[in-house]
Amino acid sequence: MAQNKNALIRYKTIDKCLQNQYRQWTLEDLIEAVSEALYEYEGKENPVSKRTIQLDIQLMRSEKLGYNAPIEVYDKKYYRYADDDYSITDIPLTETDINVLTETVSMLKQFKDFSLFNDVSDILQRLEDKIYSEKSHTQPVIHLEKNENLKGLHFLDELYQAIIKKVVLKITYKSFTSRDENTFLFHAFILKEFNNRWFLVGRKRSAAPISNLALDRIIAVDYDFQTPYLEEEFDAEKFYKNIVGVTVNTGLQPKKIALWIDRTNAPYVITKPLHNSQRLIKTNEDGSIIIHLFLVENYELERLLLGFGNGIEIIKPEGMRKRMKSILEKSLEKYKLGE
Repeated sequence: MAQNKNALIRYKTIDKCLQNQYRQWTLEDLIEAVSEALYEYEGKENPVSKRTIQLDIQLMRSEKLGYNAPIEVYDKKYYRYADDDYSITDIPLTETDINVLTETVSMLKQFKDFSLFNDVSDILQRLEDKIYSEKSHTQPVIHLEKNENLKGLHFLDELYQAIIKKVVLKITYKSFTSRDENTFLFHAFILKEFNNRWFLVGRKRSAAPISNLALDRIIAVDYDFQTPYLEEEFDAEKFYKNIVGVTVNTGLQPKKIALWIDRTNAPYVITKPLHNSQRLIKTNEDGSIIIHLFLVENYELERLLLGFGNGIEIIKPEGMRKRMKSILEKSLEKYKLGE
């Protein structure tokens, strides 16, 4: 591995550690974290020296790398960022950086037809937009939906690290339906995002069903190093294959759901299917369509269908049709009360 890339891994690892304000970092802790990161990339168990990390911290503090990182020592042994929001990844791009990135994006776009690059095409577009905005000093052309006020997002990296290191979590949690906080052990398998919310997916114990924990309902995260982690090959694609969202009603089997969509909404549903299982069954003369889905009924699916208002009709299954009819009738009653 080139020496400059080796150094970059060290800087980014130190940066990630110091961003984690829920742990105290000694010099020895940083040495261990950097050594693990280098082992992950190099496959060699060569602990980085104390002197190397001390020099790295000095360089990150200086203007030489352009970081000017506000790294401070407190209680004479712990390291942290004086600015809680600081990260070396947030520093502005220099003109040289922009020129190099411009050339890099141009080069990568030449390989856009290779299947290997299919998953990074949107990344390239965002990067190109970032470069344009930096060079022209204008607002970006691409605006991505985000909600920075979502609670629990600061747990993301900590939970991610626990998953890849297979550490049992001790979660303090308060659901929307519970009055009190609840603390329990949790074996996390994946992090899942849906509708701009993040969920931690795993089991409380080996005999327990798979469950989802909304990150915005997590109060605190701790670790249990004594309990063995559940070694399980969790197949997310298979587990979520026949649902919309994150709620999997264990024991229910997927069934055919027939929907009528009016002519106004038909083009949107055709070009952006409600689910991968969607099949166009019939196009009517008035422009409306009939589609079939093969899904397990859940809360998220109902929310999705209700969002179409009078532009959709559930043809079958009959039970779902009656339930949705009841919901709509109750909604209508609320409007009648105000008349």
